[in-house]
Amino acid sequence: MAQVTKQMSIAEVVMKWPETAGAFMENGLHCYGCAAARYETIEQGALAHGIDPDKLIEAINETIKEE
Repeated sequence: MAQVTKQMSIAEVVMKWPETAGAFMENGLHCYGCAAARYETIEQGALAHGIDPDKLIEAINETIKEE
């Protein structure tokens, strides 16, 4: 099973698993489509927006598992 990590770029994850966009939105990271998402890791984006990166990763991986 695929596993998303904090070191992956936001855009990489959304492009590979489009269904994860909802998990990003629901957890407060609304900029998954912005230019910075191409090079910013999930951890960097989460921390910049005051989001717990571990909880975000958990939600993303749960979304992938459900699909």
